[in-house]
Amino acid sequence: YIMLHKPRGYLTTRSDDRGRKTVMDLVSDVPAMLRPVGRLDKDSEGLLLMTNQGDIVNKILRGGNNHEKEYAVAVNHPVTEEFLQKMREGVWIEDLAVKTKPCKAWKTGPYTFHIILTQGLNRQIRRMCRALDFHVKHLKRVRIMNITLGGLERGQYRELTEAEVAEIRRLVKDSTN
Repeated sequence: YIMLHKPRGYLTTRSDDRGRKTVMDLVSDVPAMLRPVGRLDKDSEGLLLMTNQGDIVNKILRGGNNHEKEYAVAVNHPVTEEFLQKMREGVWIEDLAVKTKPCKAWKTGPYTFHIILTQGLNRQIRRMCRALDFHVKHLKRVRIMNITLGGLERGQYRELTEAEVAEIRRLVKDSTN
């Protein structure tokens, strides 16, 4: 189990046939065959878990298991209570023809907020903001379940502690694949 601070500009994939930088370039010295747990789009940064334990990956990612992922977001318009309330209630995503699940969101600055999601639709936060006429300027995942990014620098990684892995296993114990 590895936690990586994925920088912007890297693809969250094992390989790219067009030769673009991937997160695997950042952990190339790790001997295990790691697989990213979920995705962060190329323009986003932050916490990415990687493991060779496939059963855990599905349990963490499945939206019905309600495992939290927290993000710090900067947008192009002032963050209002009305905007946050709409985000919390769920937003209709036209191109996916789906309303997002209710979530937690709170203001952290004039143009910034945090949001906690339990589902992981493709580019979900960017799509939610766009549906409300906001544009995401910066997106950083800061937490997945019990694992927080902390002071890990961009491009750096570390192995999870035994206690962190034990807590993940406890949290996904009753989750479905």
